[in-house]
Amino acid sequence: MSSSSSSALEMEIFQYIDVHQSDFIEDLKEWVAVESDSVQPNLREEVIRMMALAADRLAALGATVNLVNLGSHQLPDGQDLPLPPVILGELEKDPQNPTVCFYGHVDVQPAKKEDGWKTDPYTLTEIDGNLYGRGATDNKGPVLAWINAVETFRALKLAMPVNFKFVIEGMEEAGSLGLEKLLEEEKQSFFSDVDYIVISDNLWLSNKKPALTYGSRGNACFFVEVECGGKDLHSGTFGGIIHEPLMDLIALLDSLVDPTGRIQIPGIYDSVAALTEEERKLYESIEFDLEEHKNNSGVEKFLYGTKEEILLHLWRYPSLSIHGIEGAFHEPGIKTVIPSKVIGKFSIRQVPHMDLSVVKQQVVEHLEGVFSKRNSPNKLKVSMPLGAKPWLADVNDPLYKAARRAIKTVFGEDPDFIRDGSTIPVARMFQTITQRSVIMLPIGAADDGEHSQNEKISRHNYIEGTKVFAAFFLEISKLHRHLHETSNTETNN
Repeated sequence: MSSSSSSALEMEIFQYIDVHQSDFIEDLKEWVAVESDSVQPNLREEVIRMMALAADRLAALGATVNLVNLGSHQLPDGQDLPLPPVILGELEKDPQNPTVCFYGHVDVQPAKKEDGWKTDPYTLTEIDGNLYGRGATDNKGPVLAWINAVETFRALKLAMPVNFKFVIEGMEEAGSLGLEKLLEEEKQSFFSDVDYIVISDNLWLSNKKPALTYGSRGNACFFVEVECGGKDLHSGTFGGIIHEPLMDLIALLDSLVDPTGRIQIPGIYDSVAALTEEERKLYESIEFDLEEHKNNSGVEKFLYGTKEEILLHLWRYPSLSIHGIEGAFHEPGIKTVIPSKVIGKFSIRQVPHMDLSVVKQQVVEHLEGVFSKRNSPNKLKVSMPLGAKPWLADVNDPLYKAARRAIKTVFGEDPDFIRDGSTIPVARMFQTITQRSVIMLPIGAADDGEHSQNEKISRHNYIEGTKVFAAFFLEISKLHRHLHETSNTETNN
């Protein structure tokens, strides 16, 4: 296809998307209205209803849709709860075209108006060009944008440039229960003819400049439990004469990180690869507004003063965060009680080359060492209930070249190549199990507030993101054919 006919085709596609943007927003409104919160057991039926809605939408495209039953899982109270099915969808089977598999999820984080939302979280509301609603950016908006891009080719009766496969789940916010097992089972069948995997479940680094993500940190979550007896005690009767569990716990948590943010656990940095000068230079060209990032967070000051230092500590180095204490009194007012058992919760975002089992051992040894110096008779228990490994991709892969070209076509500029400071287990899961190339192709901006109050996606990003996906279909098709022709020529020679 010549570049002129290619650009004429793109213009036709983009025009259709612009004309139909109100329809696409109505679709998102319908999806956001479903309270598909996978975290709260009482809303599981809503998640299952959301899965059916998504399946119907794919079927309307002409896709073959299989809703795979994953069985059930047991809650801590012993109750069995059905897992939502996972959608495996297929559209087109042209052996001349590459097969692109898209992963997304349609479950959401909990949200209530009284948590500080300025609108009803389950009523998509447009204010100043922003579409507010739970799931707007994480991840219903991007999933629909991809479907809308495919639908555009269908509506214009254009030949599909790629074969499509879809993996859509409803338990991502609750740990993607059952997904890994399903991927393993489908490795030789559903994924056998897949060439590339696209995930759009993260955000740009900037509010305005597009980005492609090629890596993410892992996450090791820890519980530190300190217990003194079988019941809570009165501080007037026992305060000052016992070793209080909460005192022990606070000392343990305080030993983890120094005031500069550096983790104090011996050996934790030993496996972190040394920073090369070449890698440091990559960070210099990235567009990152320190003040904008500060404003997005609502804090007054960061631990570091330069763009490079901030990005290195977000992506390149491990970090430790303390999340909460279970068992301590936390409601309004005063309750003069000494809790008998408290559980501190923290996590370590680990980077490539850090071994999860080694990290766990280092944490346990450090906390046991600090605890022993306190001479406390209380019982200490350290556990790691959740561990996810980091992920890293090759930015020279055809997937990234195609995505870069698509972004340049739509936005008129090259994207930043970034890592993500958070953990995206599905990227590593897909890459490890299928052994296929994986790309993170976000369309949401840095200030979208995923997981937060007033989550949104801008109308601009939702619609232009749909165009990026459509342009990407054309670009990956061209690149794939070129690679195929090149390898055939080399074989013949």
